[in-house]
Amino acid sequence: MKRAGMLRQVSDFSDFSRGHWLQELLCQGNEFRHVQYSPDGQHLLVLQKSRPPTLPRVVAFQRHCISGADLERNWQPPQPALVGLLFLQSPLVLGSWVLAIVWEHGRTEVWHFVVAVGWQLLQTLELCQGVRARIVSVCSQGASLVWCEERPPLDAHSDMSKCAFRFCVCTRALEVGEQGVRLGTVGIVLHNSPEYQVLASPQHIFLVPATATFATTSKFLLIWHPEKAKLTITAPSAGFIHRKVLHASSKSDFRKLLLGSVGLLSGLAPLDIHTSSVSSSGGLLLVSTKGTVTMVEPDGTQRHIFDLEGCPLAQGSHVQLKTFGSVLACVLAGVLYLVDQNTGRLIEKKILSMKEVHFLESPGEEDSIQLLTQTGIYSFSFSKSEDSSRPEPCLVEMVFEEACRYYQRRSLGTSKLTVEKLKKDGVFQAPVALATILQHSLHQKQKPARGLQDTYAKLLSTMSLELQSFMSLEVLKTCVVCAPESEVESYCSELVEQEVSRVLHSEVDKDNLAYLNSIFTSFPKAAWKATKSCLQLQQNGDGLLVARATPEVWKKVLGGPQQEEMGQNGVVPLFELICASFLRFKPKWLPSFVELTQQYVSISWAYSSKDSPEGRVPLYKRALGVLAKNRHSVADDEMELELLLCSKRPKAVLQALHLLIRMKRWQRVVEVAEKFSKFSPLLNKEIFTTLLAEFAQHRELDPYLDSLWPLCPAELTASDILTVVLQHLPHSQEDPVPFSSEGNQLTVGLLKPLLQRVVQRPCVQDEMYLDALQSSTFPPPTPPREHKIPSKAADDDAPQPSMPRTSSPSALLQGDSV
Repeated sequence: MKRAGMLRQVSDFSDFSRGHWLQELLCQGNEFRHVQYSPDGQHLLVLQKSRPPTLPRVVAFQRHCISGADLERNWQPPQPALVGLLFLQSPLVLGSWVLAIVWEHGRTEVWHFVVAVGWQLLQTLELCQGVRARIVSVCSQGASLVWCEERPPLDAHSDMSKCAFRFCVCTRALEVGEQGVRLGTVGIVLHNSPEYQVLASPQHIFLVPATATFATTSKFLLIWHPEKAKLTITAPSAGFIHRKVLHASSKSDFRKLLLGSVGLLSGLAPLDIHTSSVSSSGGLLLVSTKGTVTMVEPDGTQRHIFDLEGCPLAQGSHVQLKTFGSVLACVLAGVLYLVDQNTGRLIEKKILSMKEVHFLESPGEEDSIQLLTQTGIYSFSFSKSEDSSRPEPCLVEMVFEEACRYYQRRSLGTSKLTVEKLKKDGVFQAPVALATILQHSLHQKQKPARGLQDTYAKLLSTMSLELQSFMSLEVLKTCVVCAPESEVESYCSELVEQEVSRVLHSEVDKDNLAYLNSIFTSFPKAAWKATKSCLQLQQNGDGLLVARATPEVWKKVLGGPQQEEMGQNGVVPLFELICASFLRFKPKWLPSFVELTQQYVSISWAYSSKDSPEGRVPLYKRALGVLAKNRHSVADDEMELELLLCSKRPKAVLQALHLLIRMKRWQRVVEVAEKFSKFSPLLNKEIFTTLLAEFAQHRELDPYLDSLWPLCPAELTASDILTVVLQHLPHSQEDPVPFSSEGNQLTVGLLKPLLQRVVQRPCVQDEMYLDALQSSTFPPPTPPREHKIPSKAADDDAPQPSMPRTSSPSALLQGDSV
């Protein structure tokens, strides 16, 4: 049911200290202002970049419930401009924060608010190390500052166009302790780069090229992952994504970073960015000059959300973006757009009477949008539509909209089909008939079918079962709306289970798949229960996961539209949806589920069939892709291992083995080697060669040699083993000595049991002739001959030999062959 927005005033500034001055400040001229709430919602900061003769200034207003000295900072125009107001976490008290005011030349003032005392300046710091450095953009992430600074060339007469790569992206921790404020060491993320605007999400830093950047470097975005020390280069519209690991020992040079991607990036068009902002989910919102709103995810992929009206956008036009939960709020030219981020559907469009509007954070109220205007603070919340007692108009419109989509897919014309065209002159009678039948069934259930036209009576009898299901669904929806809060969850679970079951027993096309995505997003727990019910998942007596789903349901789970068919619109295939539910609610079942799906695929599809789910991307890789997007803890490494091993594919097993080696879990390494070496001789050889190479480099495997040596393949010779060992011996920087004091060198004594086993083992050719060699006599005796007496007719017709047969050796060689 469509939600209706309600706008109510929550503050007229009377609850703020100096509220009248705040209102006057907001009503002054056409000046650029930046308004920001403190993390606790008790302070309102206004940054006013005024024109002369009024001075630029920062003013903080606090609510009446807290008292203390006010904060007001202004500066003369010769002083460098202010580039950032940032709230940073303070480790002194949980939930506490400090305010950092950053100027262009790197000077930073750190302020702290103390109840009953007011604003206190803790310390003044210098961010930049160079005197001539100039900060152009700054953001904060946790307790760290990230900024892009300009480092002018030493030669003052240098041509600035030739020094385009004179910028540097830096990071520095700001630690607030009992002894004061301390800056950490400067970390260089990127140097010799063009100018970037830095935007921070909770886990990533987005580097957006500035508008004045050269066209050659404005074709892509950079995404820095601080925890993983990675930089992602992405050109979202072209589908180009490249990742590079940043080594701590060396700075990352921008030109070296692009060295392997110049050829691919040269043919791309420059990015079309009018406005950029970070969403609450951690993605980057971009508005193009054409009014297209897109979301760039932290992994570099892009999806379309919405198209604004009244485009193209002028260079000076101001667009505000803010996300509140799953709702994207956008203000353009006095119009407020509210869009569902997940589906891209317009929820509400309101024309605002206020001249100037600012979005504010809503602490603890994700579904409420707060707007700051010149007259006060307003909250925009959602509620259910009041007119829910008459479902007929909505029902008819739903039928006609569904009919539009149905006929549009099958229409050969290029013109867009609308509901008005369908209704005009009664061109299509099927929607009218269906709407009439639904109305009759909902409101005249007790009357016979003759209440309808005779034309529709036969159709009603055909649809009776479907109508019963539909009516029960409508009754359940009514129960959800009218039920008390304690019973809503159970009703929602039942409703979701019915919807998931209905979709899985129908055709899973793109629309149904998008619908399932919205269900799993809005009701994750209920969707998980519905999945278990539809697949009939349970553990047997041995603790193994079993599924008793029908073949039709399995085909829906593994088939349907795949990722390449859906495009980058945020909709994921059903198999990935179910895997994400396993990870969230029952992660230990995920490997067993993947193994069950592989067993079903092997039974239902031929091995080399292109239509098989395994013929596209292996199922274990699809599950690993879901795990990569939802990785949160060290336990996910164990899950990755189980997914690789449950596939039982040689490459996956070897990948899991290498992962275990990197984790130095040697006991598990040997267990995996013993289990999977029995699968095939080729895999056995690969596993043994890998472990032999590890054995040559260190002494961690020495306690497991008794289990390792029996895995040696039969075709490996002593020379093969020595070759592998010599190739993987660690290279020492010092001159070799006969006897090492460290005791970690490989010795002949450690290799002796393996070499003895190989040398004493009979080779393959020996086994072939083993029976002949073990015979009592050599060569074996000639088998006895059987002499046949020819018939008389044969004797008469047979030619007579020229000489008599004898048993002498010479006669045997001349006349017969043995």
